[in-house]
Amino acid sequence: QVQVVESGGGSEQAGGSLRLTCTVSGFSWRTFSAAWFRQVPGKEREAVAGIAGDDRTRYVDSVKGRFTVSRDGPKNTVYLQMNSLKPEDTAMYYCGASGATWWELLLREQSYKFWGQGTQVTVSS
Repeated sequence: QVQVVESGGGSEQAGGSLRLTCTVSGFSWRTFSAAWFRQVPGKEREAVAGIAGDDRTRYVDSVKGRFTVSRDGPKNTVYLQMNSLKPEDTAMYYCGASGATWWELLLREQSYKFWGQGTQVTVSS
């Protein structure tokens, strides 16, 4: 049974940093792809960053150069390091996981079968 659990959210001032953690159980090391999405009330969930089983990554333009997605293989954990935070980064952040996914499809919500409950990130100006 696959389980996805996010942690690490919180409140931060603009310009600060936070690191989100996504722990995935039920997959073997590097057999899964994962991605971070975010959602604000009244808007659709949007992709932020994804990482494939071979550790290739992909980012949306709004976070390039500020956010980094990485994996700790033996721990089946995926991280999202968020630097230079902006108020517009405020959202509920979700981690999605699934079996091997083509790099081109990493930022598609439909690529992920398993989701966590989300962790709130709030950035104040």
